[in-house]
Amino acid sequence: MLSPIQLSLRKTMLISGEEIQRRMGLDLNIDPFDPSRLNPNSYDLSLHQELLVYEEIVLDAATPNRYRRIEIPAEGLTLQPGQLYLGRTVEYTETHELVPMIQGRSSFARLGLMVNPGGSLGDIGYCGTWTLDLHCVQPIRIYPNMKVCQIYYTDILNPGATYCSNKYQNSRDIKASLIFRELGGDNRDEQMELNFDELLHGSRS
Repeated sequence: MLSPIQLSLRKTMLISGEEIQRRMGLDLNIDPFDPSRLNPNSYDLSLHQELLVYEEIVLDAATPNRYRRIEIPAEGLTLQPGQLYLGRTVEYTETHELVPMIQGRSSFARLGLMVNPGGSLGDIGYCGTWTLDLHCVQPIRIYPNMKVCQIYYTDILNPGATYCSNKYQNSRDIKASLIFRELGGDNRDEQMELNFDELLHGSRS
């Protein structure tokens, strides 16, 4: 018979790639899903073609910060050191009864490209695409739809409440930081996007 500690350790373990596929459509979902992207204990997620960059000299945690969007062309885009880039996954994920986590791929870290360098701990019940923070130690060319990070899942002991925040839930876009809401800042963050291209060439379809 297992002790309470052994049961706890057994309950909080990574699930395998095979188990990820088995649970698809049950307590997790990845859309689109490609079985060839399964790893022994994770799944490769790809980078959407759009990035977001802030347009402030000093970023203020208590207020919305202006930003603009740039597109990664098919021939690639060179990222520059000293600049924070926000991207997102192509894939939309849903997770229930499990804890989802995102980790940048080590192959990119070996080129000096840091993708969510500390990792991203998701919440049970999170549904949406994942916003990614990218920065590099020297110029590096990246490409749209490249496999940029991995999602993996752990069981949790005695799952309780699920994620229900209105900040990032159900996102299908890059989400700039909304920490200012916790600090009493102006909630009109949608006014902070700088749409220079739209002003010059008309609205995007």
